[in-house]
Amino acid sequence: MASYCVWTALLYPDTFVDHPAERMEVDGKPDDIPAVQLEAQIEVDRAVGRSQTLAAIPRQIFYERAKKAYCIIITGESRGWGCFILRKGANLGVCWA
Repeated sequence: MASYCVWTALLYPDTFVDHPAERMEVDGKPDDIPAVQLEAQIEVDRAVGRSQTLAAIPRQIFYERAKKAYCIIITGESRGWGCFILRKGANLGVCWA
């Protein structure tokens, strides 16, 4: 899950939307949350500074949304259900001048 920590440290989650991070639902078990997703949940909460539930998306809908992604990051995560859609925001407190 170290790669997820890097994402939340370098790219700021969008805090202007209801769900800046979404998870793929487990087929036939939409309420099941695998360990890899629980670990990601902790990092999302840390990144946004509050409890922020990962939105659950059925697998086939997830694939369609992923096709439209701006960027795909391959992390080497080998556990199943370790796919996420993350919405990038902006850090308005940083001045790059």
